[in-house]
Amino acid sequence: MMKIYKALAFFIVWGLVFPYKSAVGKVEMFNKPVPGFELNDGDRVVFLGNSLFENDLEFGYFEFALSTRWKELNITFRNLGLSGDTVFGEARGYFTNPPSPYTLMIEQIRQTRPTVVFLAYGANESEAGEKGIFTFKQGLNQLLDSIQGMGAKTILLSPIPLLSTADPENFTNRNKNIALYAAAISDTASERELPFVDLFHPLLEIHRQYDLTDNGVHLNENGYFQMVSILENGLGLSSRSWSVNLDLTNKQIRATVPAKILDAGEKHGYVKFSVKENLLPLPVPVDGREMGMAGGKIQIVGLRRGYYKLSLDGKHIIAASAKAWAEGVEIHQGTSFDAATHLRSLITKKNELYFNQYRPPNRTYILGFRAYEQGQHVQGLEEMALIIKWLEGQIDISRRPISHAYQLSPVM
Repeated sequence: MMKIYKALAFFIVWGLVFPYKSAVGKVEMFNKPVPGFELNDGDRVVFLGNSLFENDLEFGYFEFALSTRWKELNITFRNLGLSGDTVFGEARGYFTNPPSPYTLMIEQIRQTRPTVVFLAYGANESEAGEKGIFTFKQGLNQLLDSIQGMGAKTILLSPIPLLSTADPENFTNRNKNIALYAAAISDTASERELPFVDLFHPLLEIHRQYDLTDNGVHLNENGYFQMVSILENGLGLSSRSWSVNLDLTNKQIRATVPAKILDAGEKHGYVKFSVKENLLPLPVPVDGREMGMAGGKIQIVGLRRGYYKLSLDGKHIIAASAKAWAEGVEIHQGTSFDAATHLRSLITKKNELYFNQYRPPNRTYILGFRAYEQGQHVQGLEEMALIIKWLEGQIDISRRPISHAYQLSPVM
């Protein structure tokens, strides 16, 4: 089995130096979409792992991606990511002992009453190199057994690669080790017939074009934006993009989402139409416009030469020539993007509160062996659940896209 890990690691790291012609081909090779993945009403989804999940508390992309997919269902999300953590829960220890770090991790998982667990480990464990794989797999299987015993299903994610370093030799060696552990996780997923999504290889490829990290180790906002797109693809989920084609000559509209012409006036180039998106767009990072990701694309044929402006819900968003409209114009802003940004702000606020509830900074004094000093504050932790519940209600309202009215008119 070790020979298989070495071969896969060599193949992955070899790609760092000798890239394939097609980035898409590489992603497809390492990520066969998970067949039939779906969430159900009443699911309680837990993100369990290291800094990959904890750092997303700032951005909320994981929860945004899944909560907007099943927008009509009642689904709860809890982020239990902890920087530096391993499958043995080594980063979760407190001065209070017992519980042991691993016992505490299991208690934290159990308290969420999970039905679905996204598991992201292996990065920190890979520091042990090849000799640590056997121990890592033992710990991974022990953790998977515990999660299975809670009645939850698990989706395994690979660790992400080291994306940059001042030392080329360290870059190659670290990624070689991470690749070994990614292969071990993939192997475990196959043995246990669990879904597996590879983040390692696609992120390496995308990093050739975009800056996905600030320190080479952890993802920045651009990195999470790209990674959650990889996750959606790996889970076999449909594209968020939509398209509308308007033929003004025949006053016809074709679209991949519900759309209809509301008013096609006699005045040339004036038309109102509605579009109801199936999904909110992923919030675009502040400096990520160059990534070319759009909410939708609008194509309008039959316009006379000139420039035309498009308004969305009464607000001007873009202007382009008749030629550009005939070729199709991508929509990067507007009401849906504003709604997505608002939703993400609610998600990050809710997750911040939950973080402080299950991991209070002074836990030893509130819940541990010194609770005799500040144990009265445990009531405050319990009361935070009311605010979290209220925020979840706001999230539920905000994650559902609505129909929007577009208006095209000539630029005078």
